Amino acid sequence: MAEAPRFRRVALRVPLLLAAFAMATALAMAALHSPAAAQEQGWSLRNLLFPRRSERVYPPAPEITPPQPRKKARTAPSRPAEPPRPPAAEKAPDARTVLVVGDFMASGLAEGLDEMFADNPGIRVVDRSKGSSGFVRDDFYDWPKEIGPLLESEKPAAVLVMMGSNDRQQMRVGDQREPPRSDVWTMAYESRTKAFGKAVAAAKVPFLWVGVPAFKASRMTADMLAFNDIYKAAAEGSGGDFVDIWDGFVDENGAFVSTGPDVSGQPVRLRADDGINLTRAGKRKVAFYAEKPLLKLLGLASPSGVPAAPLPAAPSAETPEGAAAPAVVDRTQPMLLDDPALDGGTELLGAAPETAPGAATPAERLLVQGIAPQVAPGRADDFSWPPKTGSEKPAASTAGMAAQ
Repeated sequence: MAEAPRFRRVALRVPLLLAAFAMATALAMAALHSPAAAQEQGWSLRNLLFPRRSERVYPPAPEITPPQPRKKARTAPSRPAEPPRPPAAEKAPDARTVLVVGDFMASGLAEGLDEMFADNPGIRVVDRSKGSSGFVRDDFYDWPKEIGPLLESEKPAAVLVMMGSNDRQQMRVGDQREPPRSDVWTMAYESRTKAFGKAVAAAKVPFLWVGVPAFKASRMTADMLAFNDIYKAAAEGSGGDFVDIWDGFVDENGAFVSTGPDVSGQPVRLRADDGINLTRAGKRKVAFYAEKPLLKLLGLASPSGVPAAPLPAAPSAETPEGAAAPAVVDRTQPMLLDDPALDGGTELLGAAPETAPGAATPAERLLVQGIAPQVAPGRADDFSWPPKTGSEKPAASTAGMAAQ
């Protein structure tokens, strides 16, 4: 009775072992399907069921990616902050007015002039510029028409004009729109600049026309060069002076630069990032170009208010009593190089000639007769040997010596 449960346990294990053996046999047959591979790898039922430690297959280790450092966001390089402007001196009630007119570039010129005359209580800079104005859009602001009443109301001692940066656009001429710098456009533009200059000249106010600088866009720079020629002709044709600032904002090759020397020669940034507007140093540099001719108009030696030295008075036409009238000097005929008597011999000016009246002069003997003058002993042209002393009598002439 005790052996029956044991027999059942054995009977239950036999199917399990058979199933395991069948599965192992199938796996071994699959592995040994290729005889060459089985021989090369040394497969066997034992290796399949109980592989060696070196032949065991382990799952691949998970790849660990090291953390990437975070990229710092690029920031624009910090520019040194501009020093604060010194407080301007309080202007006197009778201070003279310097009027600045034009477009947005003229506004920068006015800021530079205001900084230049900050310590002068006798000069007041008045900015009457219109940022978007020009000579093309007279429907927006007509400068030839508006400048007259503006000069009469401000009564300036001098006027500075800077305009043209907004004028690279079509112009309405009659019923047509002309492209910039075409023949019709140029004729109409020159007419408007001349009308503006005549309006300033009619007010009898001295004025300076400041040219426009180069810009970052090459086509705009080329147009500004042509505009400056028009402005110069309009200014000089109306009794004004043209101030050329072009060289201060280009390099040695004539190309646009955004950084260059300031008024003290230190390298600074002159233009904004757009390549059009001026920085504070650029505005001061434009005013620096206009400084000398403006001070001349105002009768000043420096922006601080030092008056210019008076010019020396012209000599009086009246002759004081007791003074002799100056001798009248007539023009003399030019001396001829082949004139035998051109120098009076070898003596200095004013010395009496050694030759007797009527005798040939040393120059005549040299040029006409071919006789050289006597050689002084010890002089650089004394080639006699042995050297002669002062007591010896020199030869009559080199020609005579050659003859001997």
